This record gives sequence, C-alpha cells and structure tokens, in this order.
Amino acid sequence: MNDRSPVMQLVHLLRAVTVEFDLLGSEFAERHGLHPTDVRALIHLLDAARDDTPATPGWLGRQLRLNSAGTTALIDRLERLELVRRAKDTVDRRRVLLEVEEKAIELGWSFFGPLIAEVVAVAEDFDTGEVETVRRFLTAVLGSAQQARTD
Repeated sequence: MNDRSPVMQLVHLLRAVTVEFDLLGSEFAERHGLHPTDVRALIHLLDAARDDTPATPGWLGRQLRLNSAGTTALIDRLERLELVRRAKDTVDRRRVLLEVEEKAIELGWSFFGPLIAEVVAVAEDFDTGEVETVRRFLTAVLGSAQQARTD
C-alpha cells in the first residue's frame, strides 16, 4: 500500500496518537513512582468499574498477561500505595474484588484531566455523524489490535 495514501496517513496518525498517549502514561507513572504496568492495571480497573465488570485478581492478571505471582505483587504494590483495595464480593463471599481508591482517581484527573478536557472540546466540534464514524473506526481498530494480541 502506498505510504502516502489517505488510509496509510490515518494509520500513521493513529500510531502517533498512541505513542503520545504512551509517553504521557510513562510520565504519569514516573511522577508517581509507578511502573507502566501499574498504570495499565489502573486503567483496566477503571474501565471494569465503568462497565460493571467484576474485577478479580484473576481477571486483572488475564488483562495484563501476568501470572498469579506477578498479579499478586502488582496488587500488593497498588494497595500499599493506597491506589487499589481488595474487597469481599457481596454476592460470592469467597471472591475478592479489586476497587480503585479515590486517591488514584484524583491523581489521574490531576494529570490527565486537562488532556481529557481538550479531547472533549475537539470532539464537540464534530457533528453527531462524524463522532459516530470516529467511534466506529476506533472500535474496529481496537478489536483488530485485541485480536492481534490474542493470536
């Protein structure tokens, strides 16, 4: 495919956005004494809460591709930093759920809040149809990336 085609330019822009977000995530991690995996864990846990997905240690380990010892060490570290807490599941008392502490949410908003506000402002300049097209595109790209990761 022609490297200068409109579609390839879109691919290159998406890659550039991904790199910038990754750099921001690394900067956030460094400022707060976190490992990049800690940041990814927090993102997965926040997404799970937003989607009403029960976030157990096993679930988190699968999301991050960590073994059980690595997952336990990660959760212990985030718990010591008061960013995550283990809570008993009220439905199945044998199960432990992971919850993000308010401190982690505040740290995230203090760092990423201005960028989120900028992204929202940019998106508000698009009409409903354009936003839907961007959403469909990003959803399909996400699905492709997730499939590539599992293959």
